[in-house]
Amino acid sequence: MIVKNHYSHKWTSCRYALGIFYETGNENPFFDEKEEKLAGVAIYGYPVGRSAPKSISPELKEEEVLELTRLFIFDEYEKNTESHVLSQTFKWLKENAPEIKVLVSYSDPEQGHLGIIYQATNWIYQGNSIRLMPCHALRLTEDGKWMHSRNVNTKYGSCNIEHLKKKIGHTFWRKEEPEKHRYLYLLCGRKDKKKIMNTLIHKPKPYPKDPYQFYPEIQKIEVESKERFYE
Repeated sequence: MIVKNHYSHKWTSCRYALGIFYETGNENPFFDEKEEKLAGVAIYGYPVGRSAPKSISPELKEEEVLELTRLFIFDEYEKNTESHVLSQTFKWLKENAPEIKVLVSYSDPEQGHLGIIYQATNWIYQGNSIRLMPCHALRLTEDGKWMHSRNVNTKYGSCNIEHLKKKIGHTFWRKEEPEKHRYLYLLCGRKDKKKIMNTLIHKPKPYPKDPYQFYPEIQKIEVESKERFYE
């Protein structure tokens, strides 16, 4: 369902896959119960990287943090379905994974996402400027496909702009990859919640409201022919 229908079309880290079922109101033809239809899925997995919990609070251990890595629900259901579903997953996790103290999730500004579903369910917003260094995507023609910064580094050996001028040898375009918005939800009790809130590495910020403020400027990098680097 995720690979076929989620905008990313990619599978992800998964510790718990929670099916979202919609009761149709019809009788099940095989069982003495109401018929249910699979409406979506919520995926929780351990965050990638051992340092992820410590980037939230020094009080947290690896096994105490889960990331909401994917959430998909078919569009035919009511607008408040996602909010209701998330609240139900919180209850399920408290009952079945009591060691989890904090949930983390991200929304992608390049997709125009602000994390409205997290705002509606009272997550803590931590901004989108958590990484240490900016990363840049590039494309080789004005209307070409964007190459992710990781692929740029792999192909050309560096993202340094002067290095790229010599390696590429002709005009190209680049843009800073906006960092994803990060949200936290605390599942723990009052005592642990207070301790974590007091030791957050990144303090809470007001919710973002305008997706256009996060769209990056596209730079046209002119390259003279003499800058061409031959190996």
